[in-house]
Amino acid sequence: MNMHTPPQSIPEYLEQLRVALTGADPALVQDALYDAEEYLRSELAEQPGRSEADVIASVASSYGAPDEVADIYRDTEVKVQTALRPPAPKPRTSLFGRFFGVAADPRTYASMFYMVLSLATGIFYFTWVVTGLSVSLSLVVVLIGIPLLILFFGSVRLLSLVEGRLVEVMLGERMPRRPLYSARGRNWLQRIGDMFTDVRTWSTLFYLLLMLPLGIVYFTINVTLLSLSLSMIAAPLLVWTGMATAGVSNYGWSVLNWSNDSGLSTSFPLIATPLLLVTGVLTLFASLHLFRGIGRMHGGIAKHLLVKTAQYS
Repeated sequence: MNMHTPPQSIPEYLEQLRVALTGADPALVQDALYDAEEYLRSELAEQPGRSEADVIASVASSYGAPDEVADIYRDTEVKVQTALRPPAPKPRTSLFGRFFGVAADPRTYASMFYMVLSLATGIFYFTWVVTGLSVSLSLVVVLIGIPLLILFFGSVRLLSLVEGRLVEVMLGERMPRRPLYSARGRNWLQRIGDMFTDVRTWSTLFYLLLMLPLGIVYFTINVTLLSLSLSMIAAPLLVWTGMATAGVSNYGWSVLNWSNDSGLSTSFPLIATPLLLVTGVLTLFASLHLFRGIGRMHGGIAKHLLVKTAQYS
């Protein structure tokens, strides 16, 4: 894609770069805009006697025109994602292979761990947001709350980057690796106003608050399904290996007295223990599919709420 008019200012360069990256991952666009602005601002600061248009024209040969930079970022992204992506399991065509092949997918276990970790991060995020908002807003009337509120919103943006790294590493969803630059050439009051009017600020707050109920649900699903399926697998094996004993029911049947983690106990006929084992195995692998699906779903939620997709301004 060729730009017909050479950019005369940094905002024009960034806008042309954004247009050249149309259709690319929003996280990639954010990183590219951040890197480009940082480079152009540093070049402009090192050449104070030259106009902004002259500096941009001079660095076009070294850094590249917007369309050239966009092509470089697209090519680099493919190489980086290929290098960082964990080895994918061999594709399986049979239904049997696809069902049990989930155990060979590294993303399955990463999603499992994220579901457990999300309870801890959800508690921290929720506590941070509620405490930060309540303290800073309550002190606004005595003016000290204003800088506290500004610092709080800055910390929220930092937390969004931290959460983005967790999501990308564990769930495989491409997230920003650079923060958003505030629009330059604006005074500090205007920058503060931009922070409060930025939709992503509020969507990030919503995400951080949402992580607590999601973390509770994810943790409960993970622990419940794993404990249920593993206990269904372990109980027959323990009896068959002599590590557990069986009793006799009122009807004279040999039974396995089985208690799960919730404290509920039941008696299961020993003759049907193979069925219990098979059911446990099927439940375990179905749970792995569910964990991987939840990981993909949560990656989409994080991308939607934490990544700015609006036009660069």
